[in-house]
Amino acid sequence: MKIKKAYLPILLAAFMVVGLLLGSFLNFPESKRSALYSNKTKLNKLIDFIDSEYVDDVDADSIVDLTVNSILEKLDPHSVYIDRAQMESVAQSMRGDFVGIGINFYMYKDSVAVIKPIPGGPSAKAGIKSGDRILYADNYQLYGKNLPNDSLFSKLKGEEGSKLTLTVYRKSEDKEFKVNITRDVVPIQSVDAAVMADDNTAYIKINRFAETTYKEFETALKLLKKEGADNLIIDLRDNGGGYLEKAVDIADDLLEDGLVIVKTKNKKGREDITYAHDDGMFEKGKVYILINENTASASEILAGAIQDNDRGTIVGRRSFGKGLVQREMPLGDGSAVRLTVARYYTPSGRSIQRSYADGGEAYFDDFAKRYENGELYAADSIKIADTLKYKTLRGRTVYGGGGIIPDVFVPLEGEHGDEALLMVMKSGIVSYFVFEQLDNHRKDFEGLTLDALQEKIKNSDKYYNAFGEYLANSGLVLPLEKHKDEVKYYLTAEFSRQLFSEKVYYQMLLKRDTMVKKVLEYERQLKK
Repeated sequence: MKIKKAYLPILLAAFMVVGLLLGSFLNFPESKRSALYSNKTKLNKLIDFIDSEYVDDVDADSIVDLTVNSILEKLDPHSVYIDRAQMESVAQSMRGDFVGIGINFYMYKDSVAVIKPIPGGPSAKAGIKSGDRILYADNYQLYGKNLPNDSLFSKLKGEEGSKLTLTVYRKSEDKEFKVNITRDVVPIQSVDAAVMADDNTAYIKINRFAETTYKEFETALKLLKKEGADNLIIDLRDNGGGYLEKAVDIADDLLEDGLVIVKTKNKKGREDITYAHDDGMFEKGKVYILINENTASASEILAGAIQDNDRGTIVGRRSFGKGLVQREMPLGDGSAVRLTVARYYTPSGRSIQRSYADGGEAYFDDFAKRYENGELYAADSIKIADTLKYKTLRGRTVYGGGGIIPDVFVPLEGEHGDEALLMVMKSGIVSYFVFEQLDNHRKDFEGLTLDALQEKIKNSDKYYNAFGEYLANSGLVLPLEKHKDEVKYYLTAEFSRQLFSEKVYYQMLLKRDTMVKKVLEYERQLKK
C-alpha cells in the first residue's frame, strides 16, 4: 500500500519518539535544541520523499516499526517498541485477567482440544470436559484451518456477559452437541503454586509481577500460615519481572517498618527511596528466596531487598542482572514504547545491572557464557566485581555490577551434559505427550485415585517406553535409560496435574527440587 497523506500524522507522531528518547526538549541547551530540531526535520523530510518519490509501494506500519525499533536498539536492551498487535496480550498478561470462556487447550491435529476447563470458569459451568473438541464458535469453523492463535482467541474472547454458542465433539462418548456459554473475566494466575513444602515451610511460586500478584500472594500466604507455616520459600526462578510496585508490596510484608526496599535514580539525579511500613504479614518467620539465571528486574529487587536487609537467605544461582526501570508510553495508535527512565539500586546502594556495551545480542546470550565458564555448576566460577563492594545491614559484603549473587549456591540440576533431559521433563513436550495418552486412553484412567494413578505409572514401563518413542519421533535423542526413575516421576507428576490439580503437580515436583531440598536440609541443620 502506497503511503497516503492520511498516514503522515501517524508516521510523524512515531518519529517524535526521537524527542522522547533524547531527553526533554525544553531543558536542552540551545545548541542541543537546534541539533534535535534539525534531526526531526530530517526525518520528516525523509517521510515526505518516500511518500512522493519512492519507486515501490510501501507499508506505512512497517516503516514506523523499523524506525522506532532501530532507534531503541541504540539505547539499551530493555527499551522496546510494542506494536498494536502485541499490546493486547501484553496488557492482559500484566493486568492478570481477560474476558473469555475459560479453558486450557492445545491446537491438536488441527482442532481445538480442551486440556482442562478452568475451575469455576464459564466453560466448567457449562459442562465442558477435558478432551472435548470445540468445532465451532457460533457459526465459525475452528477445525481444519490451521488458525493462528490471534484469530482463534478473537473468536473465543469477547465482552463480559456476551453469549457464545459452541459446537462440541466429545470423543469419549462419540457425540456432537451445542452448549451456550456466557463470557466472563478469567484470571491469568501469576502465583503458580502455594503449598506446604514440609510441616512448617510454605512454598509460593511467582511467575511474574502483574496487577493481581500481591493479592494472590497475600491470599496464599494467609492460608499457608493457617496450615502452620513458620518459614517461607518464595520461588522467583524464571521470573522476568513486571510491575515493581507489586514486588515492593511483597517485600513490605517481609520487612520491618523503616527498612529500605529499593532506590531509583533518574537521569537528572533524582533519587526516590521506598521504605517498608509496619504490620507486614510475615515480618518474623524465616524467608528463603529461590533465584536463577532467568530471575530478573522486579524479582531481583525483591531478592536484593531481602539480602541487603539480612532478612532472609538467597538460594540458587546468580540472577540475570537487570537494574533498569521502564515506563510504558502510549504512541496514540494502540502501540507503545517501553522506555528506560531510571535505574534500580538495592538498599545497600548497589546497581545489579549487567553491562550491555557489547550490544543486545551478546547481552541476552549471557546464559551461554555462564554455561561455558562453569558458573552454572560452581560458585567459585562466578565473576565478582571486587571494586563494587557494598555492605548489608549487618555488615556482610555483597557485590554490584551484575545480578544478585546467592548466599547459598545450588548448581544446575543434573550432571554436566544431562541438563537437556531435565529441562525437557519440565517442558511442554511432556504436557503434550500426557495429553495424547489421556486423549487416546481416557477410560483407562477413569475413577483412579491419586495413589492408584501414581502406582499405575510407576510400576509399569508402558508410559516410559511410549514417551521414549514420542521423543524419538520428534527428533530428540536423550539418555532416558540413565534416568529412568526420574523420567517416570515427572511423567507421573504431569498425569497428576492433568487429571487432578496444579497443587498436586507442584507437591510432587518439590520432592525432587534440588533448591527446595537444599532449603529444607539447611533448616534441619539449623535445628541441630
